[in-house]
Amino acid sequence: MSKTAAGNSLVTTVMGFNVEIYKTKVDDQTLNQAILDFVTILEANGDNYLDKLPLTVEPYAFKQTSEADQIKWKKGQKIKTDANAEEAFTEMKKKYEITEENPVQARKIMAVRYEISRNGYSNTKTVTIAQNISRASEQQIREQNAKFPGIAIVTEPTVNYTSGSLASHLVGYMSRIDAKELKGKEDIYDPDDLIGKTGVEYVFEEYLRGKDGKKQIDMTVDGTVTEEYITEEAISGGDVILTIDANLQRVAEEALKENIEKIANGGFKNQSNADAGAIVVMKVQTGEILAMASYPDYEPELFATGLTREKNDEYNNSGTAPLVNRAISSPFAPGSTYKMITAITGLETGAISLTEKINDTGVYPRGHNPVCWIYTSQKRGHGYLNVSDAIKHSCNYFFYETGYRAGIENLYRYSTYFGLGRKTGVELLSEAAGNASHAENVANGGQWYVSDTISSAIGQSYNNFTPIQMAKYISMLANGGKNIDVTIIKTIQNADGTEVPREEINQFVSEKLGVTDSTEQISIKPENLQAVLEGMRGVTSEAGGTAYSYFKNFNIELGGKTGSAQAGRNGEKITNAWFVGFAPFDNPEIAVVVLVENGGSGGYTAEAARNVIAQYFGMNETQINENLEAIPSTQLIR
Repeated sequence: MSKTAAGNSLVTTVMGFNVEIYKTKVDDQTLNQAILDFVTILEANGDNYLDKLPLTVEPYAFKQTSEADQIKWKKGQKIKTDANAEEAFTEMKKKYEITEENPVQARKIMAVRYEISRNGYSNTKTVTIAQNISRASEQQIREQNAKFPGIAIVTEPTVNYTSGSLASHLVGYMSRIDAKELKGKEDIYDPDDLIGKTGVEYVFEEYLRGKDGKKQIDMTVDGTVTEEYITEEAISGGDVILTIDANLQRVAEEALKENIEKIANGGFKNQSNADAGAIVVMKVQTGEILAMASYPDYEPELFATGLTREKNDEYNNSGTAPLVNRAISSPFAPGSTYKMITAITGLETGAISLTEKINDTGVYPRGHNPVCWIYTSQKRGHGYLNVSDAIKHSCNYFFYETGYRAGIENLYRYSTYFGLGRKTGVELLSEAAGNASHAENVANGGQWYVSDTISSAIGQSYNNFTPIQMAKYISMLANGGKNIDVTIIKTIQNADGTEVPREEINQFVSEKLGVTDSTEQISIKPENLQAVLEGMRGVTSEAGGTAYSYFKNFNIELGGKTGSAQAGRNGEKITNAWFVGFAPFDNPEIAVVVLVENGGSGGYTAEAARNVIAQYFGMNETQINENLEAIPSTQLIR
């Protein structure tokens, strides 16, 4: 079971009815009629049966989209490779001795027979042919047991995603074990078992999965079940308690979706074709993740019950890739949100001082002669700025010069210290490392130019980071420069109520995901950090700050930074939008990072961050009550 820290279940198990079939001494005609009668009962009660048959009727067609897949399937069924769908259907009817004339009815029988032959069965090995059927179907099948030789109802735990798609990318999904996963684990799993494929379900499969019990079923020669009894009791799996706040997670997902739709519909000054994004909320002192949203999301329950063809196409073939957790798997150029790294690097290395002011004249005279953003519209620079004001106004010129003086080696050193371009070690599959700009990024021994350094200094060039890395970076700025261990796991409780030691969890995750921490320890001078944080306060709290309009009437003072970065996607140029921040300013508790792909302007994403911060500090009018009295219980996860 996966739960939030407050005890709310995100995914659990409930007892459901599955249908299994054993091999009996009945002829094909009797078996086929029993299958058709069985399917008729299920359909009358709105239940489904397993159907992997890649043939359809009315019209006859193959489900496989490629000719190569069709040929491979026909070879496996010993059908001529040039046979069309109707001819293949006729051959399958002969194979299973199906005499039913109606092709729709015949296909129902064929689908179940195909499932049986695909998995193989005997008088001791069963094949599951329907899962989680209704009470009505269960009762009718039991009452008419004599009509269904070899067919038995079994009560088994089934996966229940109690909060729907909430935190889907965190929780992950389960689906049937495949042959590769089963190999060598036949003593642990059966071919019909569901296992975790992504998210927490995958990483902590060993803790979540209990041990199956054993049931003895006695039946007559013709397959009629006469008695069932337990020979070995099942053992419950453990409970994985997440650091996630369910209320905050829900608000983060809603805020992200609404923000993306508002940008796409022209709700801000300019319209942009925004279609995807991520939000991460992290405790600045501990690295605990309170919310992690990725949009678009998906319905994990469908993978356990069976994806429709339409849903499979939506999830796997759409341009927005709903199955990708953008918070951890998609690195993006950070744009101006990186400028605090350049500021810290400049101050710590002595390239700039706290009192120095650099004169932004609009056009930077080195490298490719880039301009400050204000020059594009006003043909002037910001004038003389110190480091705090440069962050407040997001002055490109100031950071071009600071990066040039400090050099790429130092920028790289401080980037990686703050967790940029490195995996955080969060307990999830498919975390991307991203990349921090470095001279070694140039391929084939090519030359590193001044232009590369000054572009890196404003969050472009080779810099590409994930939202979760950005959340760690902002957390470390807010907590005084202290390194933190990012986590979504509060604790794991065994079935007997004991807790798994944290050292064991860390070792387990490190071995399973192959992530180790080799971060260099750097001590940042408090006065340098404070100057950077003051600049971030100016972004949200002072006129002229790039996010001031979104926070000027906000009840909590915070530090923030907007950013936009050009990128290429599917052959087109887009501008990704960022907001990063922490709150409250004087005693920081949380860091919030918002990314919207093709969001146009970083300021637009500040609205989503504001809604999340308001929820955390109890400022939203509508509250979603969480069960604070819930006590984690030991229930079967499989």
